Amino acid sequence: MKPDPNLIWIVIMMVLTQLLAFYLVKDLDWKWVIFWAYAFGSCINHSMTLAIHEVSHNSAFGHCKAMWNRWFGMFANLPIGVPYSISFKRYHMDHHRYLGGDGIDVDIPTDFEGWFFCTTFRKFIWVILQPLFYAFRPLFINPKPITYLEMINTVVQLMFDVVIYYVFGVKSLVYMLAASLLGLGLHPISGHFIAEHYMFLKGHETYSYYGPLNWLTFNVGYHNEHHDFPNIPGKNLPLVRKIAAEYYDNLPHYNSWIKVLYDFVMDDTISPYSRMKRHQKGKVELE
Repeated sequence: MKPDPNLIWIVIMMVLTQLLAFYLVKDLDWKWVIFWAYAFGSCINHSMTLAIHEVSHNSAFGHCKAMWNRWFGMFANLPIGVPYSISFKRYHMDHHRYLGGDGIDVDIPTDFEGWFFCTTFRKFIWVILQPLFYAFRPLFINPKPITYLEMINTVVQLMFDVVIYYVFGVKSLVYMLAASLLGLGLHPISGHFIAEHYMFLKGHETYSYYGPLNWLTFNVGYHNEHHDFPNIPGKNLPLVRKIAAEYYDNLPHYNSWIKVLYDFVMDDTISPYSRMKRHQKGKVELE
């Protein structure tokens, strides 16, 4: 349970990579802008959201420098195009403390989502629109007062977006936003949204994924291990599994996020309702 300084350099390189991409796409035809947004930018931006996940657990600078992690999260947020880092931190801590908590854990789909997106075609549309549901769901399930850090995150992000527009042009701005929208929607990496907590097997609420995409996602696939030890950086989660193999190796797990997406859409017994929801008792301490 110690910081991962390599995370800092990886994030810096990812931000610089996207800045280079903004320059390279600025004069391309629109079809190639969208192509590269999906083929390349989506992978970087989705990976960056999971770097922000790591930073939300203070994995970059440690708990003794919590504010350093908040500022660094805003920096990591830049190529995503939409202010996200600070709000994610607030809601994600609730997700860990009150997993599946009704009215608290905004990772749980709304009743409308469960009711409406219940057919194969509608579930396919729901997968495509996942980033929009994740963005707006907190406003309906668990709205919170806006903090000064969220306002700073928003101002910094909007200033960055304006700079990208004036320096590189509209195509680079569209590339950035499209990369985030496409990367968090119908994309192989997005399988982790469903793989983590959707109950494909009754009695099993959280699942790990041990496939190759962990290399791009800071080992977020090691999800049982992460919920057991949220203060261990993703880099060390494979070691957790190795040390405690008798606890993890026999649990149901996945080796393909693409198969998870396919099964979710095609299996009539699985829908956004396929989540464990808990009614909290006693005092609730929100982030």
